[in-house]
Amino acid sequence: MIYNILDYLERAEKKHPDKILFADPEHQVTYKECVRIGKSIGTAIAKEGAPRRPAAVLIDREIESTEIFMGSVYAGNFYVPIGKALPVGRISMILDTVRPACFVCREKDLPFVEKLGYEGKVLVYEQILHTPADEELLTKIRREHIDTDPLYAIYTSGSTGTPKGVLVCHRSVIDLVERFAQCFNFTQEEVFANQAPFDFDVSVKDIYSTLRNGGTMYIVPQKMFSFPKLLIPYLNEKKITTVIWAVSALALVAAFKGLEKEKPEYLKKIMFSGEVMPIKVLNYWRKKLPEAMYVNLYGPTEITCNCSFYIVDREFSLNETLPIGEAFPNTDMFLLNEENKPVGEGELGEICVRGTSLALGYYKNPEATEKAFCQNPLNTDYPELIYRTGDLGKYRGGELFYVTRKDFQIKHMGHRIELG
Repeated sequence: MIYNILDYLERAEKKHPDKILFADPEHQVTYKECVRIGKSIGTAIAKEGAPRRPAAVLIDREIESTEIFMGSVYAGNFYVPIGKALPVGRISMILDTVRPACFVCREKDLPFVEKLGYEGKVLVYEQILHTPADEELLTKIRREHIDTDPLYAIYTSGSTGTPKGVLVCHRSVIDLVERFAQCFNFTQEEVFANQAPFDFDVSVKDIYSTLRNGGTMYIVPQKMFSFPKLLIPYLNEKKITTVIWAVSALALVAAFKGLEKEKPEYLKKIMFSGEVMPIKVLNYWRKKLPEAMYVNLYGPTEITCNCSFYIVDREFSLNETLPIGEAFPNTDMFLLNEENKPVGEGELGEICVRGTSLALGYYKNPEATEKAFCQNPLNTDYPELIYRTGDLGKYRGGELFYVTRKDFQIKHMGHRIELG
């Protein structure tokens, strides 16, 4: 039984210790090296003496960020990824809310941290990288862990609104990657190409599907997504089999006619989420790579990435919309009208979700948590939480379709933005 995502890491490390786990343009790390580094960083963080508290991580899309994530988990903490591209005021707002046990960054980013005026404990990756692992301490931490302990908190992008930290536990992520493996036949031969920033929950699927299946994940340089003539050869060089990308990334390739001269010959599974997939983009990809499996994934951050999927099984005309499909195993989705009653075929209703995929709530925000994670109105007999997505959908021909939002939330390049 898996209780901690580190169980996946250590299971794969025993099976193939020298296999590449994560790689970026600068270097790569094997499973064995990631365990060693994770334990070193974990020991350094744990000695701050604050288990189950947040460890803020200033991140880039680089291997070091994933190593710090693993270290945070070894320490019994949960990590809060903070992208350097965020406005300084927004980062300060998150740090003031989180009040982390420590703030971990690269040495090169110390001037940026100083610019923030952060006064808490700062740990520098290069200085804690070779901390001798305290096996006794790490074993004690692991023994006290339960699967509903938090794994990470990801903050939504705020505009004039206030971003909320979505707190997700180990069990939810474990169930997510188990469902993905079951529904999409993931194996240890999977080679993932990461596109999403690490403060965006699409990356959760990349990182932990890789760990669960004992695969390899390459962090694709961001600039390549604007230059398909570089991107496609890269995918072939690394023998990428699987992508879980934002719709916008696939759309850029289509816009630049990026599959005309060379095709990603190893690519077998193409999954997308974050925005509505334009049929024109989907048709372009399907025409060029007809043998690949295409999957439309749906779900907000609050239900641990995705709660439903649709494997594209037919042709769509340009005036059609892709269904968001069926609920993943061990997940239930239903539509409620404004009177909290189930809707009929063709009627608009709010998409609601129940199951182990539900996040723990919003960090230090009980009011917002109570509003979104609430008692199932269809069950008055015992406590049962559901998540109200704020998305409106309808059933048409027995298939579920996303229609629009109830509020002022928008998506931009796959990122969720809360408008005031």
